[in-house]
Amino acid sequence: MSSSTSTARHDRSAAGGPVASAGLQHIDLDITGMTCASCSARIERKLNKLDGVQASVNLATEKASVDFPADLSVADIVTTVEKTGYGASPVQEERGGLAPAMTHDVVDRDSLRLRMIVASVLAFVVFLLHMVPPVRDALGTAGHWLQFLLTLPVYFWAGWPFHRAAAINARHLASTMDTLVSVGTTAAMGWSVVALFTGFSHDMYFEVAAVVIAFLLIGRYIEARAKAQGRSALTSLMQLGAKEVAVLRHETGSGAWSEHRIPVEELAVGDRFVVRPGEKVATDGRIVDGTSTIDASMVTGESMPVEVAPGEDVVGATVNGHGRLIVEAVRVGNETTLARITALVEQAQTGKAPIQRLADRISAVFVPVVLVVALLTFAVWLVVSGGDVARSLMPAVAVLIIACPCALGLATPTALLTGTGRGAELGILIKGPQILESTRLVDTVVLDKTGTLTTGEPVLTEVVPVGTLPADAALKAAASVETGSEHPVARAIVEGARERGVHPSPITDFVNLPGQGARARIKDTAVTVGKPDLFEQVPEALAQVLAAGTGTTVLVGWDGVARAAITVADTPRPSSASAVSRLKELGLTPYLLTGDNEHTARRVAQVVGIDAANVDAGVLPQDKFEHVVALQEQGRVVAMVGDGVNDAAALAQADLGMAMGSGTDVAAESADIVLMRSDVDTVADAIGLSRKTLRIIKENLVWAFGYNTLAIPLAALGLLTPLIAGAAMALSSVLVVLNSLRLKGYARR
Repeated sequence: MSSSTSTARHDRSAAGGPVASAGLQHIDLDITGMTCASCSARIERKLNKLDGVQASVNLATEKASVDFPADLSVADIVTTVEKTGYGASPVQEERGGLAPAMTHDVVDRDSLRLRMIVASVLAFVVFLLHMVPPVRDALGTAGHWLQFLLTLPVYFWAGWPFHRAAAINARHLASTMDTLVSVGTTAAMGWSVVALFTGFSHDMYFEVAAVVIAFLLIGRYIEARAKAQGRSALTSLMQLGAKEVAVLRHETGSGAWSEHRIPVEELAVGDRFVVRPGEKVATDGRIVDGTSTIDASMVTGESMPVEVAPGEDVVGATVNGHGRLIVEAVRVGNETTLARITALVEQAQTGKAPIQRLADRISAVFVPVVLVVALLTFAVWLVVSGGDVARSLMPAVAVLIIACPCALGLATPTALLTGTGRGAELGILIKGPQILESTRLVDTVVLDKTGTLTTGEPVLTEVVPVGTLPADAALKAAASVETGSEHPVARAIVEGARERGVHPSPITDFVNLPGQGARARIKDTAVTVGKPDLFEQVPEALAQVLAAGTGTTVLVGWDGVARAAITVADTPRPSSASAVSRLKELGLTPYLLTGDNEHTARRVAQVVGIDAANVDAGVLPQDKFEHVVALQEQGRVVAMVGDGVNDAAALAQADLGMAMGSGTDVAAESADIVLMRSDVDTVADAIGLSRKTLRIIKENLVWAFGYNTLAIPLAALGLLTPLIAGAAMALSSVLVVLNSLRLKGYARR
C-alpha cells in the first residue's frame, strides 16, 4: 500500500473523527452563527493556527471536531471560536431524545420562517409598486415614499442576520457571504434613500434591496429544511431508544420479584427487566426467560423478525414481537449498540471528505476576490457610462449577490449528511467521510468464509447409510446418542434430525469420548458416533464420503461396524451468490480467504461464484494480513470483509475494511465500514451507496463551480439584474441540497 493511501486510510483524526491522535484530547463543538462556507473555513483556519490543534468545521452539521494538546483547555478552544465572531459550546450527549443543538435548530428555523414570510409579502408589494406602470404612474412620488416605508422593515429587520454577520466579520477584518449580501443590498438601499430625500435622481432601487433579501431568506429557509431532512436519520436513531423500563427488584423480606418502572437512564448492568409484546428492548442484554421474535429493522436494517430464546443476546431499541421476555442488561448508556451506531454516524457526518478541502480553500479567498471584482465592475461601468452612477451600481450589486459561495459550501456536507444517514437506515455504518474516496478506488474484495459468506454455524447436510439401513434410521440412532453431547457437531446433528421430523430415542449409559466421539445404549444396542478409529470395520462407500471432505463427517454404527456417514458443514448464506454477482457488476474482483480446508473452500467458492484461482485455503490470521499486502503490492486497491478477531489485522491493513456487525468488537473497531446485517449482500449495498454519495458530491461541486464561473462574468457585463441574481443564487443552493437529498431514496437490491 502506498504511503499516500495509507495516510488517507488511517489518519482519522485529520478527517474529523472522534478518536484523537496520540497525546491529544478531543472535543466536539456546536457552532452558531455560520452562514456559508467562508464562515466554516475561517473558524477552521483560526483553530488550526493554535499550536498542536487539528480541527475540522462542518457547515451542514454546524459542528467542529477538534483534537488539541493537554496544554490547551476546552475553554481556550471555545474562546478562539468566539473571538472569530461565532458561538461555540461543547456538544451535549443526548441519546434518549433530541439533542439541544437540534432543538436550537428548530427554534432558528422558526425565526427564519417568520422573517421569510414578512420579507416576501412586503417585497412583493414593493415589486408591484415599482414594476407595474399603472400603479407606479398613479401614485407618482407617493409611490416612492411607500416603497421606502415598506422596504425599511425588510432591510433592517428581515435582513438583520445578514447585516449582523457582516458587521461581526468586518470587526475581525474578515468577509463572508453575508458581507456580499449586506454590501449589495446596502448599496441599493443607500442610493435609493439619498435619491428620495435629495431628489437628484429618479432612479431608485428599493425593490432590489427588498426582493433580494426575500429571495435569500427563502433559499436559506429551504436549505435549513433540507439540511434537517439530511439529519433525519440521525435524529431517528437518537429517538429510537425506550424512555422507561419495567425493572425487576427483590422485595425486602419476602425476596419475591416485583416490577418497578424507572427511566431507562437509571438502568444498570446486571439489572433484569421485562419486555412485553410490542415494547422496545430497553438496552443491550441477554434473555433470561421467555421466547419471542425481535424486529431489529430500525437498528440493523434486517427486514425479517428473528426468533430469540433464553441465552441469546438482544439489542436495545429493537421491538419485541409476541412473547414476554425477561432480559438481563449487559450494556447501558453510551456503551449500547444504539449509542455506538449514533456516535459512528455523527463521526461520519461531522468529518470532511478529502474532496471538500478544495472547496474550502476556494471559499476562504472567494469573498475578498468578489469584493474586488464588484469594485472593478463599478469602476469600469462608471467610465463606460460616462459617469452614470445609477447605471454603474446595478452590475456591481449583481456581482455581489450572484457570487455567493453557499452552493460550494453545501456541496459536500449535505450529500455526506444524507448518504451516511441513509446508510444507517440500511444497517451500513460508514465511519468517516474519507472512506468514500476509498470505495471509489477499490477494485478487489477479499472475503472471509466463515461467518461472512457462510452462516458460521454447522448444519446437517448429508446422511449416507450402507446396506439396507434407512437414512432416517441411521440419523435417529446418531441423534439419540448426540443428545448427550454439547459439541457443535452433535448439536447440528440433533437439530438436523428434528428439522427432518426424526425424533431421538431415549438413551442410557452415555459416555463422552473426548476428541473422538460419543457412545450410548439405545435399548439393548451400544451405538457409537465419531471418528473412524472407533470402528473395526469401515465400508468402502463410507471411506469415500470421508475422503471427499465436504464438511465434518462422523460415522455411526454398532457391533464395531460403521453403518452410516453423517456430514455437517458450514453452509453459504442464501444471499452470498447474488452478493458476489453484484460485486462483479460493480467491477470488483472477489477473492476468498479461509482457514478451512481446500476442498471445503473450493466448494463454497463454486456455490457463490468465486473463481477457483482466487481461493486461498488453510490461511492463518497472519497469512490473511500478508495476502492483503501481496494484493496491494500487485497494484490492487483492496477491500477486506470479515467478522472475527482473526480478520482484524487484515481489516486494518486493507484500503477499505468492512466488518460484519454480527462479528467481534475487535473486527468492528478495525474496519472502516460496519455492516449491521449478517447478510453479505450488504457489502455491495455499502459500496454502491458510498460510490453514489461520492458521485452526488462531485455533481454538486461541478454545479457550484460552474455556476459561479459563468454567473459572475454575466453579472459584471450587466446581463443579470440584481433581482435575477438573487433568485439564481438562492436557487443554486437549493438545487445542490435537493440533489443531495436524492440519496434518501437509495434502495438495496
